[in-house]
Amino acid sequence: MRVAVRVRPGASRTAVGGLHGDRLVVAVTARAVDGAATEAALRALADALGVRPRHVTLVSGATSRDKLVEVADDAVEGLAERLERLRGA
Repeated sequence: MRVAVRVRPGASRTAVGGLHGDRLVVAVTARAVDGAATEAALRALADALGVRPRHVTLVSGATSRDKLVEVADDAVEGLAERLERLRGA
């Protein structure tokens, strides 16, 4: 399953939820330096969805705040429902 996300680096705390347009918002404390914010966002998304970090991979947007992420469909049951809950948070 592919998920469009908007990363907000340098946030006061890490949080996943809400929308920016049609993208899921992932706020991370890491700064956008040397890919630190991207890695933190992938870990935060995995945590929020209840999957292992290895099941979440970056498809595009390595240097952009807008990213496309692939989450392994077979990683956890009810993945689509968890994602919808996060979008409405």
